[in-house]
Amino acid sequence: MTTWRRAAGQGLVGAALAWGAAWAPGGWAQTAGVAPAALPPEVEAALARTRLPRESLAVLVADAQGSARAAPRLAHRAQVPVNPASVMKLVTTYAALEQLGPAYVWNTPVYVQGTVQDGSLRGNVYVQGQGDPKLVMERLWLLMRRLQGQGVQVIVGDIVLDRTAFDVPEQDPARFDGEPLRPYNAAPDALLLNFKSSVMTFVPDAAAGLARIQYDPPLAGVQRQPTVALAAPGTECGDWRGALRAELADPAKVSFQGVYPAACGERVWPVAAADPRGFAARAVEGMWRELGGKLTGTVRDGKVPAGLKPAFVATSPALAEVVRDVNKYSNNVMAQQVFLTLALQKNGVATFDGAREVLRQWWQARLGDVEQPLVDNGAGLSRDARLTAQALARMLQLAWASPAMPELLASLPISGVDGTLRRSQSRAGTAHLKTGSLRDVMAVAGYVHAASGRRYVLVAVVNHANAGAARPVLDSLIDWTARDQ
Repeated sequence: MTTWRRAAGQGLVGAALAWGAAWAPGGWAQTAGVAPAALPPEVEAALARTRLPRESLAVLVADAQGSARAAPRLAHRAQVPVNPASVMKLVTTYAALEQLGPAYVWNTPVYVQGTVQDGSLRGNVYVQGQGDPKLVMERLWLLMRRLQGQGVQVIVGDIVLDRTAFDVPEQDPARFDGEPLRPYNAAPDALLLNFKSSVMTFVPDAAAGLARIQYDPPLAGVQRQPTVALAAPGTECGDWRGALRAELADPAKVSFQGVYPAACGERVWPVAAADPRGFAARAVEGMWRELGGKLTGTVRDGKVPAGLKPAFVATSPALAEVVRDVNKYSNNVMAQQVFLTLALQKNGVATFDGAREVLRQWWQARLGDVEQPLVDNGAGLSRDARLTAQALARMLQLAWASPAMPELLASLPISGVDGTLRRSQSRAGTAHLKTGSLRDVMAVAGYVHAASGRRYVLVAVVNHANAGAARPVLDSLIDWTARDQ
């Protein structure tokens, strides 16, 4: 992922600094003229080893059950607005848990227009997207099986995809960092199928001298190379993707000019669609035909006719499960789907401006004068998103006392155990923390269980050109917080 451009954002940052420095009621009392608190020696040492200046770090540690007036255990540049990267997902997911409820589900109605006779439907099938973040391949398969359960084997007409629930602009997937085929750059969609991504699974067969390639989901109208030659015996796995010399830019064809090292064993390569807008139609038709269904027309975009009643409704997993996927694995497009759903539920149609306004109103109602975050798209995949460590820490204190706390806590990666924290070198199992990383950002935020039995809120964000080296700094903060000195 790429960085936010500091030079281009000086006006925004300067305004935010001035706004954040003047303390308003509702947070920890600090003033802009007070020197930052001394950092723990081990944190200072980690900064020195990684050649990161103290000014690159914003951190706040406070009792999870503390009040806004209680002094924090540690505060360093906590009022300075910073780019939080994917830590922003905490704001989106907690707001959703409170406003929608942990049991909220997304419904995808399917309509059958016309008459069914001898397995043939003379008319159209309509699939109406309502923002389901987890309409993955397995659930698309079930949806198509349910359609066949209506007695439909042949559609003498079209399959129409209604995506009008989201009114979002077309996005260039290469705009953020020039990596359009990375799944994390997928854009939100009212009918988001399999995250607009395919998965290629390579299985070596040494006896045959090749690796077989399985592609999921099946896509209509795409030529896909079924096998690739194995590399010479003894070739190390190394950069196996580079060795394949894949040609993936053509939405109608996937091919490879290289070889696959048998030493890699079975490997999986997820790839975003080269034609994001056309992916849903290819996936729907591909799955329908994979199940033996026939289609005389096409799969196209359109709108469900007024008055038509659904034949059945496909229901998503509950929000609590979706939030776990968003936070454990930092899924950007799922986070944006959740964010847009806030606007969809209030306004009947989802826009980014609408979602930002809903979140602004929620924040004002729950946190009062605590400085508002600049959420942008709600996922943290942004050069413009900003918040302060102190504001996020206060939100996490409120979340700790909220009925939604168990679901939010369970959604966070556990240090040294799972999710994006599985490789953390801090004490395993002591913390539930959301991570964030861009080229110039490294961050963690969440809860740390201390040796004393107390729970602390920890928010730590590094904004610097060398932020990629900051992991030991963050690990040292986690360990220091857990020791409860």
